[in-house]
Amino acid sequence: MPPMPTEPEILDFIGQVARFYPDDAVAAPVTQQRIWYDALCRAFDRPLPEGLDWQDGTEAGVPVRRYQPAQIRHEATVLYLHGGGFVVGSRDSHHAICGEIAAALGVALVAVDYRLAPEHRWPAASQDGAAVLDALLQAGRQVVLAGDSAGGQLAAGLALQQDPGRLRGLALVYPALGGDPHGGSYTQMAEAPGLSTQDVLYYRDILQAPPEDPVAHPLRAKDLSGLPPTYVSAARFDPLRDDAAAFAARLIAADVACSYRCEPQMVHGWLRARHMSPGAKAGFAALLHGLRGLLG
Repeated sequence: MPPMPTEPEILDFIGQVARFYPDDAVAAPVTQQRIWYDALCRAFDRPLPEGLDWQDGTEAGVPVRRYQPAQIRHEATVLYLHGGGFVVGSRDSHHAICGEIAAALGVALVAVDYRLAPEHRWPAASQDGAAVLDALLQAGRQVVLAGDSAGGQLAAGLALQQDPGRLRGLALVYPALGGDPHGGSYTQMAEAPGLSTQDVLYYRDILQAPPEDPVAHPLRAKDLSGLPPTYVSAARFDPLRDDAAAFAARLIAADVACSYRCEPQMVHGWLRARHMSPGAKAGFAALLHGLRGLLG
C-alpha cells in the first residue's frame, strides 16, 4: 500500500475521484481521459458566489473567462492557469475554483483556456499564457500569476520570462516544476492517489518540452532572483511535493519573498475537496491568505 492520509474526509474524496477518473486513466485515449476528467470536475462543482459576474471572451486571440466580483478590493488582476497535465482541463474544469477566488478576494480574475497536448505540444500552452499576460500588462494591469499543477508549471515559467518588478506576485499550488523523478517524493509517493510518478512521466512525454528549458521546467533555471513575491503550496501525499519545496527553498536563498506551506493530509488535486475536507478547506483558506498578501 502506498502512504495514505488518515483524514476520513480526504479518503472519501479519493474514493469519489476514483469512481470518475480511474487510477490508470492515462492508459486510455486522450478523448476518453477528457470525458472522465470533465465528469469528475462537474461532480465537485459548486454554484458561484452571489454577485459574481463572469464572461467568456478572448485576450490576444486566446480564449479566456473573466470573473468580476460585485465589490473590487484590489487593483491587480489574478491571471489563473488551470491544471490537468497539459492534456485535460479547461476554463470549465476550474470554473468554481476561479469564481470563489475572485469573490473571496474581491479581485478581477482571468482564466486562460490554453491549447492542450497532444494536439498542441510545447510551447503552445506557454505561448497562450504569455500572450494573455502581455496583453494585460500592456493595458497597465498589475498581475498576480497563479496556477495549480501544470498551471503552476506554466505560471512559474511565465514569471521567469518577465523583467524584475513587472509582476505583482506568483502563487503555485502543487506545481510540476521538472524535478528529478528518480528520488525523494517521486519515489516515496510514486503510487500516491490522484497522481503517480508514472502519470508525471506520461505528461512530460506527451508534452515534449525540451528537458533543459527552464520555462518548461522552472527548477532548471539558474537564477530565480528576479521572481516576484511568491506563495507555494505543496501536498504531502504527492510525487510533486519535493518540486514545490525545492523551488520555495531556492526562492528564499535568492532573497525572494516566499511563503511555503505543505498540506499535511492532502493529495494532488485537493483544491476540489475544499468543501468536504477540513484539511482542504484549511489549505484553500491559506491560499486565499497568500494571494491576499500578494495583492497587497
